[in-house]
Amino acid sequence: MKRMSIFVCLLAFAWIANAQPADTEAQIAAMKADVVAKVEAKTKMAQVMTDKVFSFAELGFQEVETSKYLTEILKEHGFTIEYGISGVPTAWVAKWGNGKPVIAIGSDLDCIPKASQKPGVAYHDPIIDGAPGHGEGHNSGNPLNIVAALSVKEVMEENNLSGTLMLWPGVAEELVGTKAYFTRDGYFDDADLCIFTHVGNNMGVSYGQAPGTGLISVEYTFEGEAAHAAGAPWRGRSAADAVELMSIGWQYQREHLDPLQRSHSVIKNGGDQPNVVPSKATIWYYFRHVTYPKIMELFENANRIADGAAMMTKTTVSRKILGSAWPRHFNQPIAEAMYENIKVIGLPEWSDADQTLARALQRDVNSNDTSGLAMDLDTLDRPNGRFISGGSDDIGDISWKLPTVTLRFPSNIPGLQGHHWSNAVAMATPIAHKGVVAGAKVEAMTLIDLITRPELVENAWKYFREEQGMKQEYIPMVGPDDAPAIYLNQDIMEEYRPQLEKFYFDETRYDNYLQQLGITYPTVKGDKK
Repeated sequence: MKRMSIFVCLLAFAWIANAQPADTEAQIAAMKADVVAKVEAKTKMAQVMTDKVFSFAELGFQEVETSKYLTEILKEHGFTIEYGISGVPTAWVAKWGNGKPVIAIGSDLDCIPKASQKPGVAYHDPIIDGAPGHGEGHNSGNPLNIVAALSVKEVMEENNLSGTLMLWPGVAEELVGTKAYFTRDGYFDDADLCIFTHVGNNMGVSYGQAPGTGLISVEYTFEGEAAHAAGAPWRGRSAADAVELMSIGWQYQREHLDPLQRSHSVIKNGGDQPNVVPSKATIWYYFRHVTYPKIMELFENANRIADGAAMMTKTTVSRKILGSAWPRHFNQPIAEAMYENIKVIGLPEWSDADQTLARALQRDVNSNDTSGLAMDLDTLDRPNGRFISGGSDDIGDISWKLPTVTLRFPSNIPGLQGHHWSNAVAMATPIAHKGVVAGAKVEAMTLIDLITRPELVENAWKYFREEQGMKQEYIPMVGPDDAPAIYLNQDIMEEYRPQLEKFYFDETRYDNYLQQLGITYPTVKGDKK
């Protein structure tokens, strides 16, 4: 506590020393120092929330326990909740405050299939074999946002500040399943700014077009005619044949696509049993590229191939857009303000145990990076004039609706492959807990900046209009008749939820999730029995 008090005083002094004009800046500096102290006081709350959501391990569109738990906390602290937005049962918006600016604060909820993993164990050791798990780290972002928002709320009340805090979750982000619909349905129409958070392995923020792709998620369903596969196969028209032909056609298309594209698929329905000619079959694609026109070009090419496969098999084909994500473009003035706060907070102090876990896991998955957790702070990521392919996030759609940044916070381990059990190892350990608290401090400080500095909001919108919006028009990829695919993952969660329930974190009996699971921190390969 004494150390924290000294830190707060030094923090306030640092801001006051650079104050222009002195009175106003001194007040803002004092509020930012105060909000950092309030976040620090919620360290236990952050740990409990992070561990609790980790234990729920819910896939996209099925985040029932997660959403119930988080909204109950917000409701207890005076937020009003709108449930089921855009027709998604696990989606919600929580608001507190009044007036401008209205700041949207978001992070993702869902986890990854077959990524169940015991936290703090540096080798593959699932809690439940085959079950979902937080192999992306999405259990940490909403706890971060809630801790930051509650701390800012206290400062706003104490200083009679106007403004509205609007918290919302990215439901089914791994399916890019909701944010485009939230945008389409007007949930950000009255918002002035957006801060998004995503787990990373360092503390960072960027502006301009982010590395990675946008995408459109499309399901193609072929329908033919069933028949006895041995008795009268000539009377059937195989929808599975059509799926195979589309898959082959798209593979041949790849040689003519530029290296920045990414595309991949799974067969969702390939028929029922071998002795019945499949009358219905479905293949599901993600088509990714770095610009909207290129994404739509891939989509059009795939539609032609699907039509060709249907013609060859005398079947019919229909397509359904399940979700989409625009390439992300982040706001320079907000990013620069946030990075100043990042420099003040810095990285957490990692213990020997933290580093031992990180290095052992890096070795276990044959990572090129075996140096452990980050010790040097990331620089502010600026546009470099080159497109870089990679993953997607439907925060991209929101980033084209209003000024947006994503705060990356250090709750995971560098050098892992992503969407993998290894990415769950740190996510209910002191590594994740420290990263969440550090990230919450940065976010809370940035929220104070946005609430108290009208010129920052003005500059954010100037960049949005003149540097971003003038170069590309935002055209939604989901249409007015498209709907979120809320049925996805239902069968998987129905299978695993009864097993997962036995392992839900009970904070009334245990200090942390490691203790509940009986895990010695860290457990590395030499400890394996």
